[in-house]
Amino acid sequence: MILAVAVIGTALAGCTVGSGSATLATATNLAVVPTLHDALPQAIKDAGVLRFAGDSHPPYRTVAQDGMVTGIDADFQAAIGQVLGVRTQTVVVAGLPAALQGMLGNRYDAFNGPVKATAEREKQFDTITWMTTRTAYVFPVGSTAGIARVEDLCGKRIAVVTASVVEEQLGKLSRFCTDHRHPATQTVGLDDTDATLLATRSGRADAAGMTEAAAIDVTQRQGGNKYVTQTEAQGATKDDLALYVPKSSKLGPVLQQVFEELFRNGTYVGIMSRWGLNQVSVPKPVLNAATSG
Repeated sequence: MILAVAVIGTALAGCTVGSGSATLATATNLAVVPTLHDALPQAIKDAGVLRFAGDSHPPYRTVAQDGMVTGIDADFQAAIGQVLGVRTQTVVVAGLPAALQGMLGNRYDAFNGPVKATAEREKQFDTITWMTTRTAYVFPVGSTAGIARVEDLCGKRIAVVTASVVEEQLGKLSRFCTDHRHPATQTVGLDDTDATLLATRSGRADAAGMTEAAAIDVTQRQGGNKYVTQTEAQGATKDDLALYVPKSSKLGPVLQQVFEELFRNGTYVGIMSRWGLNQVSVPKPVLNAATSG
C-alpha cells in the first residue's frame, strides 16, 4: 500500500489537482517515510492530497499565467508530499486572511507562509518555523523618490501586503520616523507582493515592503530594483517565519517531523541554497516557536 502511494507522490507531486489548484514545478525526488504517512490524519490519507493555500508572493510562490507555481514553496511542498507519500495541491488565495480563514474552514490543510509565528495565532494554529528574516523595502533603480537609506522612507508611500508581518514592521518604522521628527510613512495595503511591486512601477507607491528573502529575489533574480533593510534601531525584529496548520487537524506534529527529515537528509539546505537564502535559514525547525519557549 505504501509503495503504491510512494509512486503517486513522486510522479504526481507536480500535477494539478482539483479546481482552483495550480501546478507545481519542481525536481525534488524523495522516498516516502512510511511512519510519517501512517501518522497523517485519516482524511488526508483517504484523499491522498495535502491542500495548501498560497498567495502570490515571490520568491516563495510565483504564479504564471498558465497556473504554474514556482518558488521556494513549490520546492518544499513537493518535498513534503513525497516524504508523506501524498500529492500536494496549491489553491491560490488573496492574501493571509483568506489563507487563515480557509484553513479554519477546512478548505485548505496548510499555508507555508512566510507568516510570523505569534502567540496569538498559535491559539488556533500550530506553526513550524523554517526560516527567519528582517524587513526590506524595494524600489526601482530609476526611482526619483530619493531613497538611499531606510530613513529616506519617512513620509513616503510604502506598499505592503495587508495583515502581513511586513505591515507590522512598517508601523514600527513609521513610529521611528515620527519619534525623530520626520513625517510618518504612508501605508498602501495590497493583496500580494506582485501587487506591491506593480504599485512601485506605476507610481502609486515609492517602495514595496517585503521580507528580506523576497527582496533578495526581486533584486538579484529579476533585476531593475534596489532595496534597503530596516534595522533594530528602526524598530525591526528578526522574525520567525513559519508554516501554519490548524491545531484541530493534528497535522502540526507530523509536519514538524517531516521538516526534521528534510533538515536531516540535506533537502532543506539544498532548497535554501538553490534560492540564495542561506542567510535567512535556521539550524532546525521549531514547532510553535512563539509559545514553546
